[in-house]
Amino acid sequence: MSRKAATVALTALAPISWGSTYFVTTEFLPPDRPLFTGLMRALPAGLLLLALTRKLPQGAWWWKSAVLGALNIGAFFPLLFLAAYRLPGGVAAVVGSVGPLFVVGLAALLLGDRPTVRGLLTAIAAAFGVSLVVLKAGAAFDTVGVVAGLLSSLSMSAGTVLTKRWGRPEGVGALALTGWQLASGGLVLLPVALLIEGAPPALTGTNLAGYAYLAFGNTAISYFLWFRGIERLSASSVTLLGPLSPITAAVIGWAALGQALGPVQVLGMIVAFGATLAGQLSPRPRAAKEPAKAPEPFSSAEKNGQEVSMDLEVSAVRR
Repeated sequence: MSRKAATVALTALAPISWGSTYFVTTEFLPPDRPLFTGLMRALPAGLLLLALTRKLPQGAWWWKSAVLGALNIGAFFPLLFLAAYRLPGGVAAVVGSVGPLFVVGLAALLLGDRPTVRGLLTAIAAAFGVSLVVLKAGAAFDTVGVVAGLLSSLSMSAGTVLTKRWGRPEGVGALALTGWQLASGGLVLLPVALLIEGAPPALTGTNLAGYAYLAFGNTAISYFLWFRGIERLSASSVTLLGPLSPITAAVIGWAALGQALGPVQVLGMIVAFGATLAGQLSPRPRAAKEPAKAPEPFSSAEKNGQEVSMDLEVSAVRR
């Protein structure tokens, strides 16, 4: 396996893990506490990574970490949960699947990556495939929910592109950078969760197990793999791994919750997965034009002939 293929495979584990969030939330966590759930995903994971790496931001990285944490976590989670509560799950997933299109535009603006026809078509195919997987007939649309879903996708896309643009400071590993973002994003969520949802609920052992999985497996490890992938792959390649999340959620719903999975959903999975694979292909390098060579005044044969002629003329003069 090539190094790029290994990086893609490891990065793909992040959206696959996120595809299990719905199952864990509905089966293990207390209901109607989306902001508290987002807080419990981000802050404990961020504090753990800070304790493990023992590195804090320096200089400009204080505000850069705050911006990335707000985009990737602090703003993304509340908007995502608002969309999920105002829209049917399938509609929310379709609205969120426009992320690759946002990344194409933001990468052109902030990274100078010129959008290609193949990249745009791949992003559209991914969104179409996701819609086949999750969209149900007669699904209702809510304006606030749609706007929240679009903003959540834009927030995560902007965080992805800025993470690619800024990289990380010298001597700081991806694990420390992940901890900075999770901790700052969790601190953004803390007052919002307390003001809107009030004091934390009483938690059972099942709740604690669910939160432990979300915080450490679903968030700390997954976001580390995600940010590591952003560093080593193009922004569009990483974001086109996103459709693996609703595909995973659909498979878990079918296998563990007995949800229907018909031919249309299977077709959508094939289309979305094909778009994901196409997004990992390296663009074909353009053939470099060879610089035009200056014409030689004489060919080798002409040159040899001229030299022979000159020799004869010299000989004639000597005679």
